[in-house]
Amino acid sequence: MARVPIIAANWKMHKTIPEAVSFTLEILQALNFSGAEVVLCPPFTALWPVTRAASGTPLQVAAQDVYWADQGAFTGEVSPLMLRDAGCTYVLVGHSERRHLFGETDENVNRKVKAVLRHGLKAILCVGETLAERDAGGTNRVVERQLNLALKGLGMGEAAGLIVAYEPVWAIGTGRNAAPEDAQAVNFFIRELIRNRYNSEVADQVRIQYGGSVTPENAGLLLAQPDIDGALVGGASLKVDSFKLIVQAA
Repeated sequence: MARVPIIAANWKMHKTIPEAVSFTLEILQALNFSGAEVVLCPPFTALWPVTRAASGTPLQVAAQDVYWADQGAFTGEVSPLMLRDAGCTYVLVGHSERRHLFGETDENVNRKVKAVLRHGLKAILCVGETLAERDAGGTNRVVERQLNLALKGLGMGEAAGLIVAYEPVWAIGTGRNAAPEDAQAVNFFIRELIRNRYNSEVADQVRIQYGGSVTPENAGLLLAQPDIDGALVGGASLKVDSFKLIVQAA
């Protein structure tokens, strides 16, 4: 089946509110949005202004993280209810920086995915191995563990609507990206894991992105792979010109 490519701009801890709104307005002018879904992932402070600027357009907005409770005494956290209220459609869950810098566990990722889905939002679930794990030949083992634990308790309908982002940790922000055939091999492996856990219909619906030093120069080759359905873009998403070229490659 034909899967619509999804390109997401993860700005991480960049952009003030005026910068975020300016980028949003510029990208709306620069793209026609035919043939690809485009998602901006601003910092929490800019979510509402960006969703307002994108209102009535095909441009979607994602939060970079979420907490699993709806409300409560969780200082500094943001609930899925709040994200939906701010106009988000998507939420990044389990990004490697959350896992490795802030100690997020596979169990926490599962709780977040369930909370996101419970409130009618869509999860972009990130999985990927470190350089040490890759060098030890453990890529598939790590990805399988992360994916299986993240999907725990999810039914077929819930799983079919997920976006999975394969982001090898060693390629994020390093300028090193997985070779297209290597990224394709892992994305194919992820799809087969989903096929074995659920069925072929679910596996064929799930969109699987690649992330990790995606640039205008390598996007075309990566996105041409049969099981790479989009990109989760970091540094190259901070400038309209480079991000536009990656979207156009899709």
